[in-house]
Amino acid sequence: MITELYSENQFEIWTFQSSKNGATYCGDDYYIAHTEEYLLCVLADGLGSGEFAYESSHAVIEEIMANQNKDVEALMDLGNGVLTNKRGAAVSVIKIYFDTKEFVYSSVGNIRFFLYNPKKEKLVYPLPVTGFLSGRAQKYRTQRFKYEPGASFILHSDGVLLQGAKALLKSRSPLEQKTREIIEGIKAVQVDDSTFIIGSLLS
Repeated sequence: MITELYSENQFEIWTFQSSKNGATYCGDDYYIAHTEEYLLCVLADGLGSGEFAYESSHAVIEEIMANQNKDVEALMDLGNGVLTNKRGAAVSVIKIYFDTKEFVYSSVGNIRFFLYNPKKEKLVYPLPVTGFLSGRAQKYRTQRFKYEPGASFILHSDGVLLQGAKALLKSRSPLEQKTREIIEGIKAVQVDDSTFIIGSLLS
């Protein structure tokens, strides 16, 4: 089980990961990186669970780590390319650009993303492309969403059974408390590898 905090002047992020039944290998993997220009969040969920699921998700993350300055669609394509002859993975990539206050998002497979803008009280929930990355030719849908100061978001694998995403993100509770609430829900009903990234944009 892993819980991590990433905090800068422009954002606060908490992440959590646990493997199915406490197994040695978690089939999910994730990556967080930031520069003065952007914040990058990546989540990969290898098909199934165990060592071969981890092999797929970790291969995607390593490739994106080595090429993080590229745009979102290029990162998706690179992640797809390393999955030839592997089990495959669901993958979501988000790049948050601070100057334009914009999320750039692409996803293939059953990973959920929610963005809440507090001023408009609007929840954005884009539908990902169905399927998974496997090395075969793939089309990607890249979407862009504006965010407001104080906006919050969550990205999670399908092992996280999250209900009431809008109420959770709208709550004025500290981000750490929201993280702990989600973790308690995972512990109660965990049936799969579970990973989430929850964050708020401070400016």
